[in-house]
Amino acid sequence: MDFEEYSQQMSQMSTGSQIALTIVGIAFVVLVIIGMWKIFEKAGEKGWKSIIPILNVYTQVKIVDGNGWKFLLLIIPVVGFIYGIMLSFREAKAFGKGTGFGFGILFFPYIFNVILGFGDAQYLGPQGKK
Repeated sequence: MDFEEYSQQMSQMSTGSQIALTIVGIAFVVLVIIGMWKIFEKAGEKGWKSIIPILNVYTQVKIVDGNGWKFLLLIIPVVGFIYGIMLSFREAKAFGKGTGFGFGILFFPYIFNVILGFGDAQYLGPQGKK
């Protein structure tokens, strides 16, 4: 096998892996979108709001904290960081989950929001109060 054949084989393998990773990535994104859609529906909101860029953050803050306009706090540098952390735990509480699940949402939001959307969690209202 000369260098040209080797180079061609490596290029074909690289293209195959890129296609496979792209397909897996697209499937993951679709799963996350469906999970967020289901979370919104569990909370009594329209699911399509989860795919509209600023509206989804507003609606998620409204679901979790009761007042959607608090999403503007996320724009303020230090305050937004702290409020974002608080939202993770408040989201867990709003769906009847504990602190551990809040840490899961904080560190692995895409995975835990899919679990929340497809799981048996019931929406209890903003911050767990209905």
